[in-house]
Amino acid sequence: MTMIYVLDGGRIRTLEDFWLVIGEAINGPGGYFGRNLDALNDCLRGGFGTPENDDFTVEWHDHAASRRALGHAETARQLEIRLGRCHPANRPSVAERLAAARAGEGPTVFDWLVEVFEDQVPGALVLR
Repeated sequence: MTMIYVLDGGRIRTLEDFWLVIGEAINGPGGYFGRNLDALNDCLRGGFGTPENDDFTVEWHDHAASRRALGHAETARQLEIRLGRCHPANRPSVAERLAAARAGEGPTVFDWLVEVFEDQVPGALVLR
């Protein structure tokens, strides 16, 4: 039987919101499902709240609102945070991506999240 998890896109205005919403959707109130892209990647592989056999679907309801909220402005905000924390060797590439986001170019936070889903569990994410 396929498990269906529902994300309420109307509640997702920042990347931090996404972590809360997906944690609750998959593991119940207060549930944890990672707080960064690497953790999301690991969790989607199974064994951290999702079925080991990849027999699940994540329905992202009102994804259009999330796509807007997780657009270039949120991407720039996240890259600013990352720039302050990353290894000095990575700063030039993060700064370049930050400049692109500020110019409204390049992949967005929304794109990052969808890419992780598609890499780990192709077809499991349904945008509604």
